[in-house]
Amino acid sequence: MPQDSNVEVIKRDLLYQGVFRLMRYHLRHRLFDGNWSNVLTREILERKSAAAVLPYDPILDHVVLIEQFRPGALDNTAHGPWLLEIVAGIYDGDETPQDVAKRESVEEAGSEILDLYQVCEYFVSPGGSNEYLHLFIGRVDAANTGGVHGLEEENEDIRTFSVAADEAFIMLQEGKIKTSPAIIALQWLQLNREWLKQLWQTK
Repeated sequence: MPQDSNVEVIKRDLLYQGVFRLMRYHLRHRLFDGNWSNVLTREILERKSAAAVLPYDPILDHVVLIEQFRPGALDNTAHGPWLLEIVAGIYDGDETPQDVAKRESVEEAGSEILDLYQVCEYFVSPGGSNEYLHLFIGRVDAANTGGVHGLEEENEDIRTFSVAADEAFIMLQEGKIKTSPAIIALQWLQLNREWLKQLWQTK
């Protein structure tokens, strides 16, 4: 863990170790007035960094979305726990974020990434997790995209479909898309679609 002279980690307790790790931190930090805070106790869900990519076909002007079951959305009474998302996955070994985006696009959507453009990177929920996400738009050929994908050993059951970008923007406005990577990627594409199409259609 990187050291910061403005933060003192007094103790870390392992509360749970599974796919993710739950830690309890005892720490204090420098205040804006220069003094030190009291000792704080915070539970942090620790997980590997991840990458997400919105596959986009600039010729068809279509995006590729996926739908899958998410247990964290069991209380989503309006639409149920099957969420509309974009391709995403965590790092495996020495992969780069670009490697992850390309690998996961094939595994989850059956789409080969031809070009990548990085949109941003951000902490997903830093109040309770150290999860860090790299977000991309990926150029694909969406002409034959569809079907069910995912790795059997990971119990993935992922429906993939291609939809016109304008229709995806309407789905976003209607509140049908509820995950931050998909929301941010679609909003970015809505703002930058024309120059991105010009960039990629010359390749």
